[in-house]
Amino acid sequence: MARGGRGLAGFAEFGTRPYAEDCDTSPVAYLEGWYVEPQARRLGIGAALVQAGEAWARQRGYRELASDALLESRGSQRAHEALGFTEVERAVRYRKALEQ
Repeated sequence: MARGGRGLAGFAEFGTRPYAEDCDTSPVAYLEGWYVEPQARRLGIGAALVQAGEAWARQRGYRELASDALLESRGSQRAHEALGFTEVERAVRYRKALEQ
């Protein structure tokens, strides 16, 4: 709940992927999406969401949790690192539309 008891303060979406960079196991649990409203940050909400996802992954036998953050999103990178994630790679991704 957001402050005042109305609405959501954040969310986290967890799933699995066949692999993730620098992980030793397959498949791997993956933090697909994670957001906390700016006014609710630094209150432990984001950490609690990730800890709930870690418990979900452990209950299903996963031994690693992977995630990603945009290169320009230093706040997200700091949040990941504060929760014990280790940076393993930086990437620029590309796409190209194929003409039909």
